[in-house]
Amino acid sequence: MPEPVRDRLEALGKAQGAVIVVGSMNADYTVSTKRLPKPGETVNGGAMKVLPGGKGANQAAAAARLGANVQLLGAVGEDDNANFLLSKLDEAGVDTADILHVEGPSGTTLITVSAEGENTIVYSPGSNAKVSAGYVQSHRDTIASCAVLGLCLESPIATVIAAAQTAHDAGVTVLLNDSPFMDELPHELVEATDILLVNQHEVAQLLGLPDTDSVDYDWYEVTSRFVDYGFGRAIVTLGASGSIVIEDGRWHRVSAAQVDAVDTTGCGDSFMGTVLAGLAAGFTLLQSAQIGSYVSAYAATKLGAQSAYGTAEEVIAYFS
Repeated sequence: MPEPVRDRLEALGKAQGAVIVVGSMNADYTVSTKRLPKPGETVNGGAMKVLPGGKGANQAAAAARLGANVQLLGAVGEDDNANFLLSKLDEAGVDTADILHVEGPSGTTLITVSAEGENTIVYSPGSNAKVSAGYVQSHRDTIASCAVLGLCLESPIATVIAAAQTAHDAGVTVLLNDSPFMDELPHELVEATDILLVNQHEVAQLLGLPDTDSVDYDWYEVTSRFVDYGFGRAIVTLGASGSIVIEDGRWHRVSAAQVDAVDTTGCGDSFMGTVLAGLAAGFTLLQSAQIGSYVSAYAATKLGAQSAYGTAEEVIAYFS
């Protein structure tokens, strides 16, 4: 690990700025298999594990474990998973005081993980679908007091737009993860978003590029297309090939930290959570992505999402 990255990791816990995440909480029902099943095929799996997840919760937990001051806004149901999810967020250091409790089940995902660490995920929103724009707007002062707002699309789109606009109007930096992927983002959401985060397949669909496993795009063209779409700042994650950071009409490649992957579930969320923590600490987008490369790689060495996330000290020790 380069010394500047280590120094930034150590500094995250001293940041004055706070992170707010408006997003989802899910119980992840996870099974490991030798390989992922093909359509219509049944394969043998290992023991079922129930792990804490949800993109919003994952991103908040990742940032909090690194030492950031983080609050999550969202909803859980009235089932046993609600207490389970909240307890895991509390353990990570996330402020859950304003999370809603609603009727019905909490959000869930069904995840299959192969021996190579690849996964398939099916999402059932449950209580996440009941997070309203009015709920977000009722926390306007809380959002206005933070340094950066993190959003994904596992909440209703009207709620996501309301959160982005509330933060934007208050001068708060808005980082949007276009996942689950939406190829035509609402104009109001684009206008209120400062930074977009997508993966290599999502950027292809969003900008009309060939969707292949290759990452050899003309990044100057990609940068231009992002600007035309409405995003002057963006990050494209490339899995084991690292990421591309786009800002001020220029692009920068960030190398991936190399590990033996066990499970990639939630690694993208740990990357985004790290970027949120970095921005709240006053680091640039590029510097934050460089930290995220190591934090997300560490997460890939363990099973699950939040259960695999490390503290700054654990990540530094692993790569020392």
